[in-house]
Amino acid sequence: MTTSWALSRSPERIGQLCRDVLDDKELRRGVLAELGRMVPFSAFAWPLSDPESATGVAPMARIPCPEELPELIRLKYLTPGCRWTALIALPRPAATLLMATGGDPARSPLWNGLLNRYGVTDVLSAVFADKHGCWGWLDLWRAGDEGIFSEPETDYLATAAPLVAAGLRRSRAAQCRRDAEAAESAWPAARKPLPPQAVLTLDETLAVVGQTASAGDWLGLLQRGPRPYEGVPAEVLNVAAQLLAREAGVDAHAAMSRVPVGLGAWALLRSTRMEDGRTGSTPPLAVTIQECPAADRLEVFARCFALTPQQHRLLELAAGGLSTAELAAALRIRPYTVQDQFKAVFAACGVRSRSALLGLALGTRNRPG
Repeated sequence: MTTSWALSRSPERIGQLCRDVLDDKELRRGVLAELGRMVPFSAFAWPLSDPESATGVAPMARIPCPEELPELIRLKYLTPGCRWTALIALPRPAATLLMATGGDPARSPLWNGLLNRYGVTDVLSAVFADKHGCWGWLDLWRAGDEGIFSEPETDYLATAAPLVAAGLRRSRAAQCRRDAEAAESAWPAARKPLPPQAVLTLDETLAVVGQTASAGDWLGLLQRGPRPYEGVPAEVLNVAAQLLAREAGVDAHAAMSRVPVGLGAWALLRSTRMEDGRTGSTPPLAVTIQECPAADRLEVFARCFALTPQQHRLLELAAGGLSTAELAAALRIRPYTVQDQFKAVFAACGVRSRSALLGLALGTRNRPG
């Protein structure tokens, strides 16, 4: 059994890891290794998330039921207890399945509908969020004779959560830099236009029942799912599941996510309910995938680099081509204050000019800052 002294020292190592590692996959692997020494678990699911909508993207997982991935995601989004968006509002950003259900896991749709069949005894959940947004969440599973998670283990993960949130946000900012640099150095032939907008239709179980011609091109740009769902990226399932959660009144966040797809390009995924004139039938879900508009990119960028609302507004206006005088008038500040604001943004983003800032924010660094 892990001692309280060991649990108290571990967050220091996690904090150092989160300061040093700027690749989100490497960061998650390192944190999972440290967590496994302190809080043993047999399975896990750790997606990142769109910082505004908190909808999952780019998951890492080791689960015993990959063949039931759509059902796992559907039930996860429809289960209020331990939901990551609920944990954001709590003083302690971690909780267990047994805590959330008063010791009766059958009260959880996720456990009752799926996890019980795999012998899961408890789930420890944490959300990684800060004032700039939600950067991901983590579920740790115990099964069989592994027992349940204790209060000290839950407190330990809650203590580590803000450190991990900061690390994930920094890793997203670092990815913006790497993508822009890769786009700048790539051969022109490699910077192909993104496909036209695609639509996939899904039924209530999140099974794909139809898609437009360009869907395959988009799906090839997103992260492949596990077998037998290699062709259905989890981002598609997550955004559809979030729509179901909205319709069920479980959560009010938008059913959308913004996802980097390489060389500075981003995709925007949204889910809506299709119109269907047939009486008594349930219209299918629609997931649209398109190139992410500049305004959406700038919104994510501002969160990743911890910009203030005024700095975000300055960036938006600058992207529209406004001069210093026009920016000052629009923001109702003096021109020299505009320059001071830019200096602060340059420092936060690691650039030295407006052109370099906009190139970084919009996906290409046209020339050094």
